[in-house]
Amino acid sequence: MDSFKRVAMKIKGPIYTEIVPASTFYPAEAYHQKYGLRSQKELMQEFSSFYPDDNQFVASTAAARVNGYVNGIGTLAELEMDLASLGLSEAGRQRLRNIVRSN
Repeated sequence: MDSFKRVAMKIKGPIYTEIVPASTFYPAEAYHQKYGLRSQKELMQEFSSFYPDDNQFVASTAAARVNGYVNGIGTLAELEMDLASLGLSEAGRQRLRNIVRSN
């Protein structure tokens, strides 16, 4: 059963929104990407040294993972498994741990 039918059954009524195939995708401007991470000055200093070019930063998988953790996605246990692959200094790792603990 497709999502359209599932939602119609859930709301017990018709859905009037047209569903059409996706067209061209336009990503947001670079300064809108990784917004949660960008608000973390200490972590951004590290990522800026790794990726001086904003496009490289936006494309970074490590930055995407850290942005998720900053925004409350992921547990401390998951973070501990990821930390070695993120390229952060020990101070950066501790800062990220503190953020995840406080989420």
